[in-house]
Amino acid sequence: MKDSNSQASILYISPKPFASFTNMESSFSFPTTALLGIFAFATVLYFFRSLLVRTKNDRRSVDGHKKASLPEAGGAWPLIGHLHLLGGPVPPHIILASMADKYGPIFTIKTGVHRALIVSNWQIAKQCLTVNDRAFASRPKSVSSEVMAYNYAMFGLAPYGPYWRHVRKVTMLELLSNHRLELLKHVRHSEVQASVTHLYKRCMESYSGAPMKVLVDMKRWFGDITLNVVFRMIVGKRYEDEQDEKGREALRSYFDLAGRFIVSDAFPILRWLDLDGYERMMKKTAHELDRVVQGWLNEHKSRRSANKRRGDNKDSDQDFMDVMLSIVDAAEELPGYDADTFIKATCMALVLAGSDTTSVSLTWALSLLLNHREVLKKAQHELDTQIGRERLVNESDLMNLVYIQAIIKETMRLYPAAPLGVPHESMEDCTVDGYHIPKGTRLLLNFWKIHRDQHIWSDPLEFRPERFLTTHRNFDVRGQNFELIPFGSGRRMCPGINLAMQLISLSLAALLHGFDITTLADEPVDMAEAIGMTNLKATPLEVLVTPRLPEHAYR
Repeated sequence: MKDSNSQASILYISPKPFASFTNMESSFSFPTTALLGIFAFATVLYFFRSLLVRTKNDRRSVDGHKKASLPEAGGAWPLIGHLHLLGGPVPPHIILASMADKYGPIFTIKTGVHRALIVSNWQIAKQCLTVNDRAFASRPKSVSSEVMAYNYAMFGLAPYGPYWRHVRKVTMLELLSNHRLELLKHVRHSEVQASVTHLYKRCMESYSGAPMKVLVDMKRWFGDITLNVVFRMIVGKRYEDEQDEKGREALRSYFDLAGRFIVSDAFPILRWLDLDGYERMMKKTAHELDRVVQGWLNEHKSRRSANKRRGDNKDSDQDFMDVMLSIVDAAEELPGYDADTFIKATCMALVLAGSDTTSVSLTWALSLLLNHREVLKKAQHELDTQIGRERLVNESDLMNLVYIQAIIKETMRLYPAAPLGVPHESMEDCTVDGYHIPKGTRLLLNFWKIHRDQHIWSDPLEFRPERFLTTHRNFDVRGQNFELIPFGSGRRMCPGINLAMQLISLSLAALLHGFDITTLADEPVDMAEAIGMTNLKATPLEVLVTPRLPEHAYR
């Protein structure tokens, strides 16, 4: 069809089925009052005893000195605590931010039988992740982590101990080291360039030869890039639509189920009932995911065995799974799990973490730019000045794109991909901001609230990338500036930060350099946040793109 404002045509690229997992929205749905009534009587004695024990712990002395009692937010109900406040349509990080305005930067809530410490201040967060880093280095147990994460073998969800330390070391030194990422930079470059070139070709598909405006769902487009990069780096193959439909559906199911409220996480005594049916679904999803990753592992083992029989050992470590097989072959023993579980869990953890959070950040970045066209124009001016208009962006260009980097930092400040991080759990008693924190307390750091502190950021709700070129030019996102910690900090900081920053920077720069981008009818982008495992944009991001470089630049 023809655009009434232009001679260019508009072509809609139909969303490819299963093209991305970032548009998947999970729901935090609290059980109904009727359901609570069913199990209230069965659990009242258990919870009454738990409340007595925890109250006693909260008020006890440490080293002979009385510590302040934990401040608890108001509004708790018997048995369920504050769960009813978190079950509506508003994302939990926004609800907890509002509670911080009322109760202060540190308070506790009850989620069933568990107590959670909520921190919304960067100085207190720094205490938790430096002075008390080891105390809070573990993760709480959950049904999803047990059932879908190989019984806590995925390192991001594993409890603190010998196994976690071993996997962390392997990940940092062998898989996500700067050396390994440099060896695999051709993967990032080729996938981003292929996506840009494919989009350009679609724009040129017209009978008249004139470029066409293409309507693209960018959440899906970003998802394709990130998933293909992650798959190639980890298992040496691309994500293809026509292959393994069940495996892709299982990945979608994982993101859905991992973001849902599970009754037995709040009330462990009721797990045997599986009241909401989610554990049954998790087991099915886990089985399907294991089938897929076991297939990858079998392929790698067969290829390595064939190479060994031929005496061909060159380029044996082609991807992350190859590297892990070499590590297992050289290791005398692995703490806690068998070799296959170690490999499968680690590779799946990298797939899940790398594909989702990266595409979420890219979606928010483009959404912000489309609502601030003057910033978008400045970004494209920087790209034209630093790179020119005769070729596409290379990874070596990124260090010179300071405004693009500022845009990414400002995006992560306003819309961190994991606004509450991953929950921590205290392994021992500790003191935070003068309060005694008992062993077993869960910790949630509200990055979303910390990043909007008006004492740190002028006009904290405004999108102003220039702040990272002036007043906050020395701030980065690598865990040293606690005012800005979208990847966390300390022992449990996200180990994939370097890969994420490289891929986000390259993908965003390539898109802005290669295409002019507008919304339909130039309407503003809806910035509503969804409830899910990560901070998803609630609605699709559909845009019109047209090439802005000469034809030879896309070859």
